[in-house]
Amino acid sequence: MEVSTINAAVFAKMFLAGAKNLEAKKEWINELNVFPVPDGDTGTNMSMTIMSAAKAVSELENPTMKELAKAISSGSLRGARGNSGVILSQLFRGFTKVIAEYDELDVVILTEAMQKAVETAYKAVMKPKEGTILTVAKGAANKALELCDDTDDIVFFVDEVIKEADHVLSKTPDMLPVLKQAGVVDSGGQGLVQVLKGGYDSLIGKEIDYSIEGSAASAGVMKITAETEADIKFGYCTEFIIVLNQPLTEKQEHEYKNFLESIGDSIVVVADDEIVKTHVHTNDPGLAIQEALKHGSLSKIKIDNMREEHQEKLIKDAEKLAKEQKEEETKEEKTEEPRKEMGFISVSIGAGVNEIFNGLGVDYIIEGGQTMNPSTEDMLNAIDHVNADNIFILPNNKNIVLAANQAASLVEDKKIIVIPTKTIPQGITALINFIPDQSAEENAERMTEELENVKTGQVTYAVRDTVIDDKEIKQGDYMGIGDKSILAVGKDIKSTTEDMVAEMIDEESAIICIYYGEEVTEEDANALGAALEEKYPEVEVEIHFGGQPIYYYVISVE
Repeated sequence: MEVSTINAAVFAKMFLAGAKNLEAKKEWINELNVFPVPDGDTGTNMSMTIMSAAKAVSELENPTMKELAKAISSGSLRGARGNSGVILSQLFRGFTKVIAEYDELDVVILTEAMQKAVETAYKAVMKPKEGTILTVAKGAANKALELCDDTDDIVFFVDEVIKEADHVLSKTPDMLPVLKQAGVVDSGGQGLVQVLKGGYDSLIGKEIDYSIEGSAASAGVMKITAETEADIKFGYCTEFIIVLNQPLTEKQEHEYKNFLESIGDSIVVVADDEIVKTHVHTNDPGLAIQEALKHGSLSKIKIDNMREEHQEKLIKDAEKLAKEQKEEETKEEKTEEPRKEMGFISVSIGAGVNEIFNGLGVDYIIEGGQTMNPSTEDMLNAIDHVNADNIFILPNNKNIVLAANQAASLVEDKKIIVIPTKTIPQGITALINFIPDQSAEENAERMTEELENVKTGQVTYAVRDTVIDDKEIKQGDYMGIGDKSILAVGKDIKSTTEDMVAEMIDEESAIICIYYGEEVTEEDANALGAALEEKYPEVEVEIHFGGQPIYYYVISVE
């Protein structure tokens, strides 16, 4: 099969196939996150980013390349979540700037578009780091440049580019020691490779279960539709690891995959000489388990009822709609008030933290934080709700700063100032140091400077075995995670938290603030506070209810 040009209809199918492939592999990609925390979300963030663009593409009827490019760029920019999602949206932004000028794409145009994609993405990141999605994208673009003068065949060209992207991805642990220590490749880079592989499968005519309903048949574009419980063909998301009795032969691996395809879909099988990682959606998890047991023992079995998850999603969607309606009413009330000079938007993580931010004068709270990174669209909606000339945004998470900056670049009628807060305590400190009588610029400078005086530690549990910062971590262990590394690991929450604080405190420390989560009792939080007061009598200890999920304690030392 040889293809020299592709039109808008073909490219639309390729893009949707790439989006669907990433969406199907998101949980697998999540597991590649270096820190074994229960909210590892690179795959989820990238999937939600590209599916926002896919939705925009699916709404087009017989699109031109220019219309298609605009839908991909705008949809991904607004839907971007997390650093990996923002970088992916910037890759799309650069790529679509080039293809928008043509009716059909060939190898030369695709190469130019890939170069522009990498250039745009690198510019979006203040301190680009090699060994990440950026490196994988650059490797693919460099391979495209090498090939474009030697072939006109897009099928051969794309296949070779993907092989190079896979090769560069395999080398990311050599570029980032933290990846090598954890035994994983870069999760963002893996996400990009899955997008490319999905697009290639569509290009060569592979039959793909998109879970996307056909529409606009003449253009070959597919419609994404709302899924009902009855639409869930296979009800159980089943995952496990086979600890092999002996390495699988190529024939055995092929037969195993064929069996899984006969009982389900969304199949991911990753095998080496010792283990096989398996993911399948099926109506009978027992059949998958029985087949797997023929090859060895099973570990880390996880079975989720997706129909129950769908019901929970319907409830959450209804609650979200009610909240949006209430916010719209509030917005109408606020727009009737005189426009003020300065306003505040803060990302928050729990009911108690929400109250603290409200008490410090925040106009609009975006809930989500670490457990669900807000999108650029969420930021834009928040900005729309705050009736002020100058609006400060406090992301309070290092994985949200890029999305906040991206939102700021899209606003023209208000001045948006992103204070690069990476933790909840940094956001609180920034607000405390705001002085109403000073200008927005003076406040931004001081608020940013004060962030350096805040150390933050967060206590959660490990979801898998790994080694990070020379600390051996077992699934279920408690971890105290500092600003730059894991500070403590243990079997007991209280002692692990105390060990974490010991790594944070120094002679200049004056105050410890404890924000306890939804799974911690007030009694336990007070006991921790008393222990810290006894150990550090010269330091003031404050205890606040945070109400955050996932993290038992968020603690600051200043």
